[in-house]
Amino acid sequence: MPAKIRLQRHGRKGYAFYHIVIADSRAPRDGRYIERIGSYDPNTNPATITLDFDKALDWLSKGAQPTDTANSILSYKGVLYKKHLLGGVKKGAFTEEEAERRFQVWMTEKEAKIQAKKNHLSEDSEAFKKSRLEAEVKVNQDRADALAKKIADQEAAAAAKAKEAEDAAKVALAAKKKEVEDAAAKKAELKKEEKTEIPVNEVAKEEKK
Repeated sequence: MPAKIRLQRHGRKGYAFYHIVIADSRAPRDGRYIERIGSYDPNTNPATITLDFDKALDWLSKGAQPTDTANSILSYKGVLYKKHLLGGVKKGAFTEEEAERRFQVWMTEKEAKIQAKKNHLSEDSEAFKKSRLEAEVKVNQDRADALAKKIADQEAAAAAKAKEAEDAAKVALAAKKKEVEDAAAKKAELKKEEKTEIPVNEVAKEEKK
């Protein structure tokens, strides 16, 4: 029976994850399968992969053919490299111990690369959070400055209006005072004129004499 190592889709639309399964190549993509050997979640960064390494290697050794995506996953997890090394042992190119040593070196380097990527993503994430926080602080500060300016402008306008009203009141008071003073001066002048005027009967008496 020809077997395939393939992905079986699960999850909802826009957030799919996959089971890594061994299935009959004639079976529908998401139909029945022989055995599940892992899972693949592309929604995380980096993608989350769980894999039963020994079962995957065993099925490859039995002739199971991986699909392109499954092949990439097996390569990423080192299954294909381990199969290659075991082939070298069978051919007598090197011992099983040497094959294991080479595989462990490869795994160490691979894990270091994965960790470096995670660290880089973490640093990028922290940098993004920091820049976002700084942007939010700037926006809040700009809003506070705009509000303070608006309040200051309103207070300045109110003060200018109050000063204008005060100046107008002073002008009106001065005008009223001047009006009163002018009226008083005119009245005083009239009284003075009345005191200096000679009565008519007094003039007649003077003429008879």
